[in-house]
Amino acid sequence: MTHEIKLIFETLKTWQEEGKRSVFVSVVALQGSSYRKPGVRMIISEDGKSVGAVSGGCVENEIERQAQSVFKTGNSKVITYDGRLRIGCEGIIHILIEPVFFPGELFLDFDSVLKSRQNFEMDSFYHLEVGEYNDVGTVVKLRNKTYSLNPSFSLAQKKDQKCFSQTFTPLFQLFIFGAEHDAVQLSQAANLLGWEVTVVASPDEAKSCDYFPGASSLIAPAFDNIDTSFIDEQTAVVLMTHSFNKDVRYLMALKNTNPAYIGLLGSIGRRERVLSMLMEYAPETSIEFLEQIHGPAGLNIGSIGAPEIAVSILAEILSVIRRQHLAEWTEKADAKNG
Repeated sequence: MTHEIKLIFETLKTWQEEGKRSVFVSVVALQGSSYRKPGVRMIISEDGKSVGAVSGGCVENEIERQAQSVFKTGNSKVITYDGRLRIGCEGIIHILIEPVFFPGELFLDFDSVLKSRQNFEMDSFYHLEVGEYNDVGTVVKLRNKTYSLNPSFSLAQKKDQKCFSQTFTPLFQLFIFGAEHDAVQLSQAANLLGWEVTVVASPDEAKSCDYFPGASSLIAPAFDNIDTSFIDEQTAVVLMTHSFNKDVRYLMALKNTNPAYIGLLGSIGRRERVLSMLMEYAPETSIEFLEQIHGPAGLNIGSIGAPEIAVSILAEILSVIRRQHLAEWTEKADAKNG
């Protein structure tokens, strides 16, 4: 959800610079089931524009209608939406709508936290009962500082309110090693998920970041000078160089990292040859590192062509980071040979 909050904060900054008032909307509690869970947020400007979503689209019109009184009075309010009567979601969601204004220091600290890949927290204080309140609101905690999003709310008002607490992890990032045309498709698709995409090209590549829509950067370090400090547990790595030797050299550089996912494009046979060569040149490579390499990269969905292969790779990454069942390599091989 971090990428959603990033977009919301960036938009709020723009709206404030334009002199627009806004409200901040949070789903803070749920009884039963719903399309989305507590912690989803959106913003609405006084001229009716909105960014973010708290449902599949069925609740937003009601929220916009209810937000008009917040713009008029400046008071926060709690509303409920009973999906059992309207959309068949079998749940009741509790929604906090509050005025919002960010001091400039908050934007600076937020940008710094994102760049340094640190966690941050957000707490929403609310009452379950529907109504208008002057003692509810949301605070965000950045670098041991606490900022109130609602200028009329402070933690000094905290008494018997309920609190929904949420921790945001660093933005999920994808590093694509390889700069061929199929990397273009993967970059575009990953960007739609809100991931930060970096394309790693070999020094002999003659491409720029403009060639990869959706990518935030393109780097072309020498094989012996690759900085892997940027790869953490919120990172996926996909090797798709179409070069046996380049894949081996990149894996040598990555062998001491522990990303959330490593995928290697190509057949199982090619994967085994790449890993065999890796062990020949870097015998100290751990078994744990080798076992986390997914090859062929992507779920076996019968992908044909670069766009479908991109979908299969992203689906596998999501399955891994969400701890869903994946087809084993042998299952993939049997399916491809069957």
